[in-house]
Amino acid sequence: MITRSDNYVEYCRQTAKHARDVHDLALRGRDQQEVTKVIHQHIVEAVELRPEDDLVDVGCGDGILLRMAGEIGVHSAVGFLATEEEVAVVRRAGLDVRQALSDHLPAADASASVVVCNCVLPVVPREKIPATLHEISRIAKPHARIFLGEVSVAEEPDPTPRFKSRREMLSFLLHNRGLRAWFGMLRRMIWWQITAKPAVILPGTGISFFAAPDEFVAMAGAVGMEILRYWESDYPTRNNYLFRKSA
Repeated sequence: MITRSDNYVEYCRQTAKHARDVHDLALRGRDQQEVTKVIHQHIVEAVELRPEDDLVDVGCGDGILLRMAGEIGVHSAVGFLATEEEVAVVRRAGLDVRQALSDHLPAADASASVVVCNCVLPVVPREKIPATLHEISRIAKPHARIFLGEVSVAEEPDPTPRFKSRREMLSFLLHNRGLRAWFGMLRRMIWWQITAKPAVILPGTGISFFAAPDEFVAMAGAVGMEILRYWESDYPTRNNYLFRKSA
């Protein structure tokens, strides 16, 4: 029997363990590197990133925003990732990355002039969202620019299909994801069989948090963020928000 887990931290850990290079941590797919670059260029423009800035990127993925910040020549740029396995991969690219979850950030009060948290909040458990927003506000300097991106505005159906059997899953992967995905899953199934380990799938596509704009702006306002504007992200069911930290 195959069970399913929506533990996103474990999904990130397993992704890092099997990553061929740092770009696998972008989590949009190896063939979406150009999309990832464009999205982060839009973030750079939205926050008006400048050389004098101290940037914190919460959930920095493959570190692309940190690399862009380095090209701009920012004063400092630090990224946080959920697992030590991810951190090890990104540090090999020479970036300043540390392990942390979004609701407990190991950064000093008022230490960042720009805070970015893109495509992270949808996978944070709803009960941890208030603490996450508090931490983001805490580390932001007065008048800091805060970009919270790709926040789901409504409940989203999980795009990952559910399977009744291993044969059904393998057939789906072969016809929809290709031979490499099929072979990778077959190897995993054989390993489960040999080691008698439980068969657990970590799709990484479950959404834990969503909020209509009025609700989300109010949640952010409660911890000292002033809304500057919000707009539809590159994903139609999600919004980007640009805030300023209160003085």
